[in-house]
Amino acid sequence: MAPGARTVLLLGGSTEATQLARLVAASGDIELTVSFAGRTAERAPMPEGVSVRVGGFGGSAGLQRHLETTAVDALVDATHPFSSRMPFHAATAADAAGRPRLRVLRRPWVTQAGDRWTVVSSVAEAAAAVDASGAGPVLLTIGRQELAPFAGCTSAQLVVRCIEAPEPGVLDGAQIILARGPFTVEDEIALLRRHHIELVVSKNAGGPATEAKLAAARRLGLPVVMIERPPAPDGPTVATAAEAMAWLDAALLERVSR
Repeated sequence: MAPGARTVLLLGGSTEATQLARLVAASGDIELTVSFAGRTAERAPMPEGVSVRVGGFGGSAGLQRHLETTAVDALVDATHPFSSRMPFHAATAADAAGRPRLRVLRRPWVTQAGDRWTVVSSVAEAAAAVDASGAGPVLLTIGRQELAPFAGCTSAQLVVRCIEAPEPGVLDGAQIILARGPFTVEDEIALLRRHHIELVVSKNAGGPATEAKLAAARRLGLPVVMIERPPAPDGPTVATAAEAMAWLDAALLERVSR
């Protein structure tokens, strides 16, 4: 580590977090720790020299103590776009500790000509929309953590695609497909046809890794139930790792010059 290196805590969980970790590691003058919540067993490998921690901090108060006791110079929240609590904990903790903070939040998907979206504000609303749709086989692409509300959709055949298998007892009657993006449009069309899918359920995560399912649904004229992102705290926000790196350079330079 170069003399005068500054310390950054990066809250991971997104593709952008991995990209930013690589940019920071390449800079050579920032001591970086990437923190993961621990919900996912498989994580992208971090570059050499980047420290990794797994587990929570104990709410905003615990995170504030961590920022202060480990002399963190800046906090970057690059958790998943559907992380609902951690962004608020990060904002509260950084402000209380007097540390500069940034949220890295990729841009959401937007409707295009030919899309048939029903936009809902929660997973529970999505499950209600599925139950009311009367659709045949339904493809759920919302991960494995929030499948329970769909247990009440007894009239629909559910096909769940996720990276890791759901916990036993959660949607035991559903067909599970384990797969990790990115996916091609052609592959997604083949999947939808193979399972005779009539409705797709998705979270509006944004990004290219799983966007192909929306193009496939558009081509096949299939409806999509799209779950909106949860509320986010006010504060500086960028959409890409490159923008985050530029922000870090400026924020750390400002702290050095104080």
